[in-house]
Amino acid sequence: MAQRKLFAHEIEERLDEILLLKLRQRSAREVAARLETLARDRQERVLHWVGVAAQSANELGWLIAAEAAALGEDAGDGLDDWVRAGLAAHDRGGIEAARDALPRAAADRRIAARHPAQGVAFGEVEGRLGRFLQALDGRPLRLASAAQAWTDGETLWLPERLDRAADANGNRRQYTVLAVQLWAQARYGSFNVDPEPELAQWADRGAALAWFALFEAMRLETRLEQDLPGIARDIRALRGPWPALLAAAAADLARPEATAADSLAWVAERRRVMQSGIPWDGAGETPIFAHLTGFDPLAARRLRAARIARDSTTLRRALNILRANDPHSRGGAGDDSHPPLAAEGDAVPADLQAGDIQGLSPDAQAAAQSLAQDTDGMPPEILRPAGPGAWQPEERAEGEAAVATRERKPDAVYDEWDYRRAAWRRDWCHLYEAEGPAGEDAWVEGVRSRHAHLIRSIRRRFEALRGEDKAERRQLEGEEIDLDAQVEARADRRRGSEPSPRLFIHRRRIERSLAVMFMVDMSGSTKGWVNDAERESLVLLCEAIEALGDRYAIYGFSGWTRTRCDIYRIKTFGERYDAAARRRIAGIEARDYTRMGVAVRHLSRLLHGQNARHKLLVTLSDGRPDDHGDEYRGRYGIEDTRRALLEAREQGIRSYCVTIDRHGADYLPQLYGPAHYSVIDDAKKLPSKLAEIYRKLTA
Repeated sequence: MAQRKLFAHEIEERLDEILLLKLRQRSAREVAARLETLARDRQERVLHWVGVAAQSANELGWLIAAEAAALGEDAGDGLDDWVRAGLAAHDRGGIEAARDALPRAAADRRIAARHPAQGVAFGEVEGRLGRFLQALDGRPLRLASAAQAWTDGETLWLPERLDRAADANGNRRQYTVLAVQLWAQARYGSFNVDPEPELAQWADRGAALAWFALFEAMRLETRLEQDLPGIARDIRALRGPWPALLAAAAADLARPEATAADSLAWVAERRRVMQSGIPWDGAGETPIFAHLTGFDPLAARRLRAARIARDSTTLRRALNILRANDPHSRGGAGDDSHPPLAAEGDAVPADLQAGDIQGLSPDAQAAAQSLAQDTDGMPPEILRPAGPGAWQPEERAEGEAAVATRERKPDAVYDEWDYRRAAWRRDWCHLYEAEGPAGEDAWVEGVRSRHAHLIRSIRRRFEALRGEDKAERRQLEGEEIDLDAQVEARADRRRGSEPSPRLFIHRRRIERSLAVMFMVDMSGSTKGWVNDAERESLVLLCEAIEALGDRYAIYGFSGWTRTRCDIYRIKTFGERYDAAARRRIAGIEARDYTRMGVAVRHLSRLLHGQNARHKLLVTLSDGRPDDHGDEYRGRYGIEDTRRALLEAREQGIRSYCVTIDRHGADYLPQLYGPAHYSVIDDAKKLPSKLAEIYRKLTA
């Protein structure tokens, strides 16, 4: 039996409860009267979204309520997407951006409501398109929604909704076509040429850009025909035949060797034709095709310049390390001339098959591939090492603060998962990475002296683990005699049967290919016993791991709201466990809050770049995800952290949590799974327990 509608006074009471309207001397009577006309399920949905929006700002909740009342039933099934568009706009630009975005989205919803079966929203295809683009060769690209399809070379913006095709499947295909067109612009060098000198000669810059986009679409279609023939077929079906006046340009740009410079040459040719008095269709406008996207080379080239500088630094440092570690490489130890790893004038192909760079880390190989896209083949000068030795992190100025400031740009920006919206909050968390402060040598020496017996015991167990060989029994040859096989062979001979010749044991050395990231909670709640236990645990663990030779890193995390998520380098993968690393362990101290999802994403990215078969992320914490003064505490933080851990698992990273939170069993199974966490009831037990947990995890 269907529920009755809520009456206006009931809706008004609910809105007041959510938004505290009486305290703000605001009346919801008119809004409630409009919402009274909706079906009960729609009323509840609107009230739900008002509550979600109010978590960000009360004014945003009121705006959603007022706009939803004005929209009424016109939103159809697109109410959720309409609200998400407003929330995303608020995330980017505050309440004024939401005021602008919601009416535009409402107009789109009214159109979509008249064709509910045909229209497709961006949110419906975002996940599938993201996985599809990830599978394509080229630089990883983000997806976002906007009024028009365009790209800056790092993000693909697609329309918030498509309603052009006759059915939903057709609109999904159009989303794919638009996304691939934009991917092709970044992949095949549309922004590798500077169009500004030519564009400056046009009276109408917009018309010049439209012609450039059209000629580039011709060229890119040929490249897609070679690499993605199915998508190229969809593009041809969408655009229809080229006009006869464009036949010469289409034929020229269909050459496999054609570049963006050839497209720009046709823009210049089009300008000369128009200046000669022979317009297109008598007016000189650009022909319109359904598959064309927006084109902004200025924004793309601005990002391209910064990206080339960043990727060049990453690649040259990696090549430098490779060169320093290879005594047989040209310009090895003792040679200060630093000759290039590729001969001057030789271009490295985009597939990066040169032998000199096969040993690079995944991050360096990605940087090399990105450079090849941005420069039409690797510039030879990039393959020259950046100095005589392995790269080291830059030293910070003495007295420089190890936390974020308003003047400092974030080192990385990460999306965050909002389970209430069932959508991402884009570029939401600002992460700052700094070197951990140094503590006192005396504290570490005190721990080593106080726990000397325990350290020796743990090291003995770890050394035995390192020396383990796998015994392969019943082999044709080996270092030992397999007594069981010998007994069976003797019995076979007595019975008159032919004995097996496999009478030996061969011991095969187990090679440990492991990289471990320790993520240490430095929130304010760890102050006191917990912080001391964490530091002692790390000292004992490092002393023991050194006996194994495993690669490991230690990072601390803390923060204060989404705009200041701090990561502290205690020991990186490339650093030794020396006096400096021990001082940084001693300097670990309780700081702010526990915004855990962004820390998991950042440290998983660092761990993913390690060249190891097995990767393990171990979290030391005393409580659930939490943050200051916003919605992160509670289920929001748990869901975001859970999503980050799932992303790490998709990258092949195992996760484990060691916590001193007695209530951890309430939420840890949801985050890590039933067998991937340990709850320790006493902080004093943490040092001995952690070493045993590590031994079991890595055996």
